[in-house]
Amino acid sequence: MRVWLACFFVLFALAELFDWVKEFSLPLPIYILGGAFLAVASNYDKIVGSYLSDEAIARSPEPTPLETSPQTLNPISLTMSNPVEDEQASQL
Repeated sequence: MRVWLACFFVLFALAELFDWVKEFSLPLPIYILGGAFLAVASNYDKIVGSYLSDEAIARSPEPTPLETSPQTLNPISLTMSNPVEDEQASQL
């Protein structure tokens, strides 16, 4: 019975919170600043981390060169077997 009451109160609170959030609006500059903050926060290790420690760059392994297979050296033919104009003329 306690679980049912707890679930009821939690769902009721979520529904009331949802109604309050629907009516709540912020001006456009707040959304822009929030987006900029999220962009900086999500890339913080890439932006600030590279300035603070150059060891990460020194320790990163060199990418291995890809081997070229003989199949990739052959060009692919992109010509159409029946041009569109010929198909339209044959249908008339």
